[in-house]
Amino acid sequence: MNLDTKNRFLKIALRLFGVIFLLVYPLSLVWPSGWVWHGGEGVYYFQMIVGVYAVLGVFLILAASRPNDNRSLISFTVWSSVVHALIMAAQAFGDQSEHGHLVGDVPALLLVAAVLAYLAPQNDSFG
Repeated sequence: MNLDTKNRFLKIALRLFGVIFLLVYPLSLVWPSGWVWHGGEGVYYFQMIVGVYAVLGVFLILAASRPNDNRSLISFTVWSSVVHALIMAAQAFGDQSEHGHLVGDVPALLLVAAVLAYLAPQNDSFG
């Protein structure tokens, strides 16, 4: 894939993932077992996560206009998504009531990381 095509797809991916991050709360209403931990207990924690992802979503949408100038944000999104997904996967494997996350938010975050890592402008974080 040439650089122009990659950049065009990166802009689309940043906007799409930004919108999805803004929709974490509605996703939790539609599919709670894949997006809400502990059966909805710990509502304060969930509100915090929703707020953080909403802010990240806004910044990803803004970054889409100039991805090369926002490499560190893209890198942060990739690496924080991988770490978050791995921690959630370990927790979901250890708690049978959380297995829904193995087909919900865990693969979703790994998809975000893989797509953005592949499309990201080259910098020190990606080789």
